[in-house]
Amino acid sequence: MEQLFTLDSLFTLLMLVLLQAVLGFDNLLYISLESKKAPAEKQSFVRRIGVGLAIVLRIVLLFALMSLIQYFQNPFASLRDNGIFEFELNVHGLIVLGGGVFIIYTAVKEIWHMMMMNEHEVAQKDVRKGSINTVIFWIVIMNLVFSFDSILSAMALTSHMEYVPQLILMSIAIILGGILMIVLADKVSNFLQKNRMYEVLGLFILLIVGIMLLSEGGHLAHLYLFGNPITPMSKTTFYFVIVVLVLIDIVQGRYQKKLLAEKQHREELLNKTKDSK
Repeated sequence: MEQLFTLDSLFTLLMLVLLQAVLGFDNLLYISLESKKAPAEKQSFVRRIGVGLAIVLRIVLLFALMSLIQYFQNPFASLRDNGIFEFELNVHGLIVLGGGVFIIYTAVKEIWHMMMMNEHEVAQKDVRKGSINTVIFWIVIMNLVFSFDSILSAMALTSHMEYVPQLILMSIAIILGGILMIVLADKVSNFLQKNRMYEVLGLFILLIVGIMLLSEGGHLAHLYLFGNPITPMSKTTFYFVIVVLVLIDIVQGRYQKKLLAEKQHREELLNKTKDSK
């Protein structure tokens, strides 16, 4: 227990909280978008309950991974000597692949609803009648999917510690990271609510998150397509793509405002010319 009160442990705790924040960005975006399916007055409540339950289950998952990590990594099904499709599936890979497929489905469905605005409005009315439990359920499930990477990374950062201090330190980091996520999820959701134009950007980022999870799950499952291995998308590449998308959105928005201003100016000149005649 003396390990918990050293300068090294405090620094490690800080690194763990930062790790939870950095790796939790994609999860934060999903929570913000998913919670919009609930009635407006219940959305903050849904986010807090969803993340709160996920924190408890994350700690349970942490204990499970510490004890059963080898069973999550050991393959239970495989297909070899096939020139088209090969894999060596394990529990970890299956969970990440399933999460990737679900997020891509969610993003594509919401983008389609945006394009079909009338159908989207009707669908929203139907969904908000009694979907609070469903929204909370999916927030908790996807939070657990996203937590695998952060917990495994946290285990690597604290591997030099003894078992009990390691568990306590990671549990504290999960709780602090969850509280931070609750606060930021409200802020992100409020921002998206006030700036609806960024909703499309958020959905396309979510789509990239799903692709990243698919690549990670394919790598964990040792998936080969036509003899080529599936390699995971690095976090560096992920954040670079996000920065590029945000910059494109900013430039496009400003350019669109400029075009609208020029159009309005031409219309005003045309109206003045007509009035003078």
